[in-house]
Amino acid sequence: MAETDGAGFFTPDGDALIPAPHAGSPWAEDMLHGRLLGGLLAHALERDHAEPGLRFSRLTVDLFRNTRMVPVQVVTERIRDGRRIRVADAAVLAGGTTVARASGVLLRSSEQPAGEVPATRPWDAPTPDELGPPPVGSGWQPPFGTWLLDDEGRLSGDWTATRRRAWIREYHALIDGEPLSPFVRAAIAADFASPLAHFGSRALEFINADYTLTLARSPLGADIGVEATGHISDDGVAVGDCTLHDTAGPLGFCTTTAVANPPFRTS
Repeated sequence: MAETDGAGFFTPDGDALIPAPHAGSPWAEDMLHGRLLGGLLAHALERDHAEPGLRFSRLTVDLFRNTRMVPVQVVTERIRDGRRIRVADAAVLAGGTTVARASGVLLRSSEQPAGEVPATRPWDAPTPDELGPPPVGSGWQPPFGTWLLDDEGRLSGDWTATRRRAWIREYHALIDGEPLSPFVRAAIAADFASPLAHFGSRALEFINADYTLTLARSPLGADIGVEATGHISDDGVAVGDCTLHDTAGPLGFCTTTAVANPPFRTS
């Protein structure tokens, strides 16, 4: 399947967005996938508050509660509008109840300073095109491409690697008839930081409560790489950290908090 050739996860119906069957979650049959809430929030913030010269540098997504596969609405509000910084909020409502919210920060682009600062190095992972088609496992099949890598950078079908790395490629539009923007693509991929950072030896036993995506630049192309760089947990509360890449190099970071949850198993 070519990039985003598949039907959108949502179809507009007036002010509402109607989820398609493939918008479901692995946690329950009639649950909307949380990754799409972040995508909807990013889409609405970009639609209502972006302009040339202003770049989204931060997106914080709070996932308040699960929502069933029901129509949702997204509303936004501009909080601050300065010469170099703009801040806006957004919320997803289901049945009139807020199920997720986001805060977005846009910074004005300017001339890059001449001084050098030690920076995150590009990773050495082969690209999805070099790896070939992603493996197909048993159980829930994600409606997006996932290339998990082992410690040596080879294609792996499990989550046992010490060095957690994966490529994500979307096969579906977020909203029917609208192309995925680079910012929305990054916002959807950022949700993968939680399972990548928090998957344990038995299963995925933490579910994320929020994530914060920070971007120095927009991703290039269809593929976004996520590399887990830290996990700490105690008494059922976890925090994780990941670096985001594309085929040109690192582009930002994602931090996430999560709580203990009955495990979702990948097989």
